[in-house]
Amino acid sequence: MINTWMGRRAALRPVRAPVTYGIIALCCLFFVVGPASGLSPAYGTGERLLTAQGDYFRRWGVVPAELFSGPPRDLFTPLTALFVHGSWLHLLGNMLFLQVFGVMAEERMGRLRFTLFYVGCGTLALLGYAVANAGSERALVGASGAISAVLGAFLYLFPSARVTSLLPFLFFLPLRFPAWVVLPLWAALQWLAAGRDTSGPGVAYLAHLVGFSLGFLHAWGWQRPGTRVRATAPAPEGEEPQ
Repeated sequence: MINTWMGRRAALRPVRAPVTYGIIALCCLFFVVGPASGLSPAYGTGERLLTAQGDYFRRWGVVPAELFSGPPRDLFTPLTALFVHGSWLHLLGNMLFLQVFGVMAEERMGRLRFTLFYVGCGTLALLGYAVANAGSERALVGASGAISAVLGAFLYLFPSARVTSLLPFLFFLPLRFPAWVVLPLWAALQWLAAGRDTSGPGVAYLAHLVGFSLGFLHAWGWQRPGTRVRATAPAPEGEEPQ
C-alpha cells in the first residue's frame, strides 16, 4: 500500500478549503460520538459494544442485500455511509488522503462544485459496489469511494504535482514523484486487489475504482481542452518548489 501526503502550502495566503475541512470535521465528530470509537459510555463495553457497533453500521451503512428491498430509508444509506467509519485507522487514513488531495481540488473546483462532486461521486461509488455485491449482507461504510474520486480528479487537474510517497519495498524511504506516477499506480493496486477479492465485502476496492474513474471523468469533462492546470505540489518549508 502507498501512503501519501504533500508538504504544506508555500503560498503566504491562508488555505481556504472550508468544504474539505468541514467534511473532515463531520466525519471525526460522527466517529467520536458513535460506538465505533469506543469513547461513549452510552454504548457499554464488551459484547454490548460490539452489538451496538453492528447495529450502527447496518443503520447508517450500505447493506447491498437490503438496499433496494428494505425500507425506503435504506436508499439514503449510500449518502450517510460516507460519514461513517469503522475504526480509528479507517478514519485517520481516509481523512489524511482527503486533506492531502481535497484542499487543492476544492480550490480549483470551487466550493459548490466540489461539494456536489464529492457527495455525488461518493454515493455512486457505493451504489456501484452494492450492485456488484447485491447478495451481501455486510454493511459498507466509509468515505473511500468519495476520496478516490478526489484522487481521480486531482490526477487530471494537477498531473505534475509532486507527491511524497512511502514505498514499503524501499524501506519506507520518502520519495517525491509526480501525481501522474503515484495515482495511476495506486489505482492499479486497487484493481489488482479487487480482482483477488472473492470473499465478499471487506475493503471496498471496487468502490475505490468506481470513485477514481468517476472523479477523473468528471474533471476531464468539466475542463475544456487547453485549460487543464499544470501545477506542482508546494515543497516543504525551507525547500524550493520543483
